Amino acid sequence: MKNKNIYPWLVVAMLWGVALLNYMDRQMLSTMKSAMQVDIIELQSATNFGRLMAVFLWIYGLMSPISGIIADRMNRKWLIVGSLFVWSVVTSLMGEAETFQQIYWLRALMGVSEALYIPAGLSLIADYHTGKSRSLAVGIHMTGLYTGQAIGGFGATVAAAFSWNTTFHWFGIIGIVYALLLMIFLKDKKSSFAETKTESSASPKEKKSLFKGLGMLFSNLSFWIILLYFAAPSLPGWATKNWLPTLFADSLNIPMSQAGPIATITIAVSSFIGVIAGGILSDKWVQKNIRGRVYTGAIGLGMTIPSLLLLGYGSGLMSVVGAALCFGIGYGLFDANNMPILCQFVSSKNRATAYGVMNMVGVFAGAFITDLLGRWADGGNLGAGFAMLAGIVFIALAAQLFFLRPKTDNMLE
Repeated sequence: MKNKNIYPWLVVAMLWGVALLNYMDRQMLSTMKSAMQVDIIELQSATNFGRLMAVFLWIYGLMSPISGIIADRMNRKWLIVGSLFVWSVVTSLMGEAETFQQIYWLRALMGVSEALYIPAGLSLIADYHTGKSRSLAVGIHMTGLYTGQAIGGFGATVAAAFSWNTTFHWFGIIGIVYALLLMIFLKDKKSSFAETKTESSASPKEKKSLFKGLGMLFSNLSFWIILLYFAAPSLPGWATKNWLPTLFADSLNIPMSQAGPIATITIAVSSFIGVIAGGILSDKWVQKNIRGRVYTGAIGLGMTIPSLLLLGYGSGLMSVVGAALCFGIGYGLFDANNMPILCQFVSSKNRATAYGVMNMVGVFAGAFITDLLGRWADGGNLGAGFAMLAGIVFIALAAQLFFLRPKTDNMLE
C-alpha cells in the first residue's frame, strides 16, 4: 500500500474489478430478454426493449458531466465506492421486479449510479500513471469493462440454468461486498485531493466557479474535435454492446442463449487484445512522436470501418465472427487512448469534467442509435443499420488526423 511503484498498479487492479461489475451489471439485460419476456410480456416488443436500453443511456449521459464536475472537486475514492454500492443494490432489486415499469425505473436509477464511476476512475488512474505507463494503465482498466461485458453475455445462460431473478440478485450481492472491500483498500491520490481541499478553503473570490472548467473546455477547439472523435465511434460501440447478440442470432439463425455468449465474448476478447496492444504501442510511440497516441487511435478507428460493413451484410459464421474480432481489436486501440489523448489537451484539474462531457456526448449518441436500431430490428433492417455506421466513423477519423496536433503529453495548465 505504501510502495509508490506498486500501489499505482494496485489502483488499476482494484478499479479493474469495479469496471468489470460496471459493464457486467448493465450488459446482462441485453442477453436475458428471452427469459424475462416470459414474465414481462412488454419485452416481447423490440421497440420496448430498445426503450429499456435507451433510458439507461439517456440518464447515464445526463449525469456524466455532473459526475465529472463532482469528481474534480471531491475525494474520488468515496465517489467510486458509493457509485458501486448503489448500482449493485439496484441490480439486486431488478431480480425482485415484476412489471415493465419497475424494470424501467430501476434501469434509469442504474444510469445515475453508474455514471458517477467512469470520470472518477479514469482521472484517478491518469493521476497515478503519467508518461510511459498511462495508456497501458488505462488499457488494462478497459479490459475490466470488456471482461464484464463478456460475463454479462452469459446472463441468458445463467438465467436458463436458474432464473433471471436469481441472476440479478446474486450479481448485485457480489458488487455490494466488493464496495465494502474498496472502502478499506482504495486511496485517492493525496496531492490531487489536497489541492482540492486547499482550493475549497480559499476566499469566495478565489474559489473556482462550478462552471469555469466547462467554460475553459468549450473555448478549446481541440476539445470540440475530441468530442466528435469520441462521439462518432460511440455509435457502433454502443450498438455492439446492446444489439450485437440480436444481430448474431438473426444472421446465424441461432438461439439467444448461444448468440449472447458468442457475440459478447468475441468482442470482449478482441477488445482485450486491442487495448493492451494499443496501450503498449501508444506509450512507446509517444516517446518518439508526440502524435503517437493520436495515430494509435486512428489505426483503431480505421479497422472498425470494414468490420461494420461485414457485420451489416455478412451471413456466414466466419465473416460475422471475423468482423466482430476485427472491430473489437480496432475499438480497443481507440479505447485505450481516449483519456491519454485528453490529457494532452486538458489539465489535470478539469480532466474528470472533460471526460464526463465526452461521456455524455458519446452516450447520447449511443442512446439514439440503440433506440433507432430497435425500430430497425422490428423492420428487419438491423444489419443495414450497422453498415451505415461505417461512414460516420470515417468522418471522425478524418477530423482526428487533420486537427489533433498536441504539443505536450501532459497538459499542466
